[in-house]
Amino acid sequence: MKLLVVSHTPHYWKNGSIVGWGPTVRELDYLSRLFEKIIHIAPLHQKPVPESALHYRAGNIRLHPVDPAGGDRFVEKAKVSALIPQYLQAILSEMGRADVVHIRCPANISLIAISVLPFIRRIPYRWIKYAGNWQPRQAESWSYTFQRWWLKYAPHGGVVTINGSWPNQLKHIITFDNPSITDEELVHSEEIPQGKRFHSPYELLYVGRVEESKGVGRLLRIANQLSNQNIPFHLNIIGDGPDRDFYEQWVTENEFGGMITFHGWKAREQINRYYGRAHFFIFPSSASEGWPKVLSEAMTYGVVPIASSVSSIPQILNQAGAGEALPPNDVNAFVASIIAYINKPSDWLASSQAGRQAAQRFSYTIYLRAVKDLFQKQWGINLTRDQVN
Repeated sequence: MKLLVVSHTPHYWKNGSIVGWGPTVRELDYLSRLFEKIIHIAPLHQKPVPESALHYRAGNIRLHPVDPAGGDRFVEKAKVSALIPQYLQAILSEMGRADVVHIRCPANISLIAISVLPFIRRIPYRWIKYAGNWQPRQAESWSYTFQRWWLKYAPHGGVVTINGSWPNQLKHIITFDNPSITDEELVHSEEIPQGKRFHSPYELLYVGRVEESKGVGRLLRIANQLSNQNIPFHLNIIGDGPDRDFYEQWVTENEFGGMITFHGWKAREQINRYYGRAHFFIFPSSASEGWPKVLSEAMTYGVVPIASSVSSIPQILNQAGAGEALPPNDVNAFVASIIAYINKPSDWLASSQAGRQAAQRFSYTIYLRAVKDLFQKQWGINLTRDQVN
């Protein structure tokens, strides 16, 4: 079977070949084991390539590049309208050659794809993934709001997979875990939680976009309060973003240079080394998170997550018995949680071990089995290229 994927995953040219945003590339590499061919419609950027970008390893994946659109400035948002004909042409042409369509929301190009689905008869198998917050407590952009409404009530004829379980969840809305862990990483991490010592200076870690909506400003205020209370720590910040220079200047001006380090983007293998040393993963994001993959990655290595109570994060951490989910703006609560673990190391150890155990559900092996089960239950299809036992 041929699978068409529509997403906003950024791709780039690197040394004459195309690379893409690492987490999505890895996921599609695994999905390629279940399909004869994957065509991925996604934007190709003319920008510097982040270290986190990867080549596709699977030989049966082809990128159909389109121009990128979207951003914070008005001129960037206006570009979306100009690109609608290009996006429509790409989507309609590739739908004519695919057996299954997989649309990854929320995104501008995905909005166009789900909008045309009710008018497309040829593709019987439609799988939409909504990666954001399925039931946000605060207002979001009209685009996100519309996409959720459309996926709930429009006659698109597809199943929608989401993070978490929610009241009044309709039959075609299916709870589905977001994969991020390889079997090799599970094996590699087995020795680390037992060998990791909980001692000062306490290692704090953040991985993600360096911007206010992801909580980096709050992260620095957490660090400031820990310093004021004479808690010895070191904070590693991995990632990049529009606010990085501002935050680095703040760290310099407040003389935190030896306690807080900005690393920029790192390859996944390098990030795993930071996971292996970290005691706490601090994630005070207020963005439209579904289930951030970095949380399950950190838990795999025995890192205790202290994260915002957004979307499915509190559900999954409660199920795991690992870490805490707190209101993203409550800096004091984040600080108090860290100090509580420091004062009772046995609680930190129990949370570390519970997270390590729970993280196995986010492995790609489990994910492929779930995809197989989804196709079997929804459409009676046995995916023939399966290489998973």
